[in-house]
Amino acid sequence: MGDVSDTLRAEFIACIPSLRAFAASLVGVGDRADDLVQEALMKGWANLDSFTEGTNVRAWLFTILRNAFYSSYRKNKREVQDVDGAYSSRLAEHPAQDGHLDLADFRRALETLPSDQREALILVGASGFSYIEAAEICGCAVGTVKSRVNRARVRLAELLTVESAEDFGPDRSVQAILSVTTTTAVKSRAMG
Repeated sequence: MGDVSDTLRAEFIACIPSLRAFAASLVGVGDRADDLVQEALMKGWANLDSFTEGTNVRAWLFTILRNAFYSSYRKNKREVQDVDGAYSSRLAEHPAQDGHLDLADFRRALETLPSDQREALILVGASGFSYIEAAEICGCAVGTVKSRVNRARVRLAELLTVESAEDFGPDRSVQAILSVTTTTAVKSRAMG
């Protein structure tokens, strides 16, 4: 692999955080996600001769990762899964901060989406792929990806009871505290 360009090496390295996030969305955060990323990078590196330099390295590596995930899923489908998280929830203490709780709610809601919708949403919404790139990775039409993303967004909004942009951010009691604090600070500055 001595003839591999420095640019291609840099592109491989630059893809690692995105690959890790995508792997975590498929298998959860932890060793399994890291193993999946490592497997995708190793397969990509070993098969560089099948990559056309100048094309999208990121999409190519995401496709390899996705295929590795589904291959391992098929091999391990007889394995007992902790689908509802009952066992794993007893192993960890949930954080007390609201942001972490909101994120946990989001993750649970995301996990309830059909895998094709979740995958499309992660590729377009979280990984920054265009609809065309996501369609190439998933091996389907662009319209199919758009439909999956839209259905996923609508379903997440329903599951999280999000009706408008104001539903994001601090809840009403925190907003009230912030409002009183801001008003008091403004009055203090005006008097002083």
